[in-house]
Amino acid sequence: MKLLHLSDLHLGKSVMEVSMLPEQRNILDQIIQYAKCQAIDAILLAGDIYDRSVPPVDAVELLDEFLGAANQEGIPVLAVSGNHDSPERLQFGSRIFSRRGIHIAGTYSGRVEQVTLTDTYGPVHIYLLPFLRPVMVRQQLEVPVNDTQSAVEAALAADGSRRLPDRPDERNVLVAHQFVTAGGRQPDCCDSETLSVGGSDQVDAALFQGFDYVALGHLHQAQKIGEEWVRYAGSPLKYSLSEADHQKSFTVVTLREKGRIEWEQIPLTPLHDLRRIEGTLEELTRAGAQDPAREDYIWAVLTGGPVLDPAARLRQVYPNLLHVESAAGAAGPHMGPVPPAKPQESEEELFAAFFHDIYGKDMTEGQRQTVARILRELREQPR
Repeated sequence: MKLLHLSDLHLGKSVMEVSMLPEQRNILDQIIQYAKCQAIDAILLAGDIYDRSVPPVDAVELLDEFLGAANQEGIPVLAVSGNHDSPERLQFGSRIFSRRGIHIAGTYSGRVEQVTLTDTYGPVHIYLLPFLRPVMVRQQLEVPVNDTQSAVEAALAADGSRRLPDRPDERNVLVAHQFVTAGGRQPDCCDSETLSVGGSDQVDAALFQGFDYVALGHLHQAQKIGEEWVRYAGSPLKYSLSEADHQKSFTVVTLREKGRIEWEQIPLTPLHDLRRIEGTLEELTRAGAQDPAREDYIWAVLTGGPVLDPAARLRQVYPNLLHVESAAGAAGPHMGPVPPAKPQESEEELFAAFFHDIYGKDMTEGQRQTVARILRELREQPR
């Protein structure tokens, strides 16, 4: 059985005020095409599907397109909520969706949802554990847990007399969204992740003994945690400057007979990369004029002496400049994030954008004409 492990889509996210929706749509199209061509049996989506609990309309529509495309290809999707998601919103319609192969565990109800798929080697039991906080487990199980380690342990204990996975002789997969460590060793983290203070949210990978594969979400760098079979897929796009050196990918897991498992990282190609460049202003502008990838998202580090308005000059050759700063030891102040360049909008255009943000749709032609008439009358009034 071939499973595609994906996480941390963060649909609707902006990086330094630049919307990532076009990039996200491109990446999801790549994933669907791969899943179709490589006969993927199911997609595991390990949380942080949206970037915030109340996602923008465009992000919801993009997820709908992705799930619809997977369903059209007959590929089941098994998803859990992450710490950025609203569990209740993600859970909406899940009972109906499950009949079409879309299984979503948004909220924790006191039991770990299980979906069983089969292949020539027999059943594969896939357990869906949404993002847990201790208070959720205390409310549902009425047990005295005060940290996430204890909460996850209690959730996997099922009815107290058996522990998941409860069929150890068969193949078992866990999909979860937590901050997992291994014997106190910390995983690689980056700036865009939300981590706990003091370690109360940490879960040790030893809790997952008995599973053949653990598909994790939460960290944006693809990596194993302790054992080879406990893995983060990482985010499919670069969502912070600290991720500039990452090679983004998703994980394909192949389960053969019990005890035989393989995995592979499949690289993803964004519409525009996020990369770091360094040099004097003159060197960077000269190189940018010849750069075939000048429309990438750029983090510029300036060497040499202070210069006047470097962002404006760099943006002449790098239109998607995100951030400018001085190199360590270089003269000049730290300059920081660069606000995106925005064309001057008319009052009619500003009102139309406001209308779309509020109602999630464009104005009708009649509404546009009414707004234009009112604005025209206001302009004509004597001051």
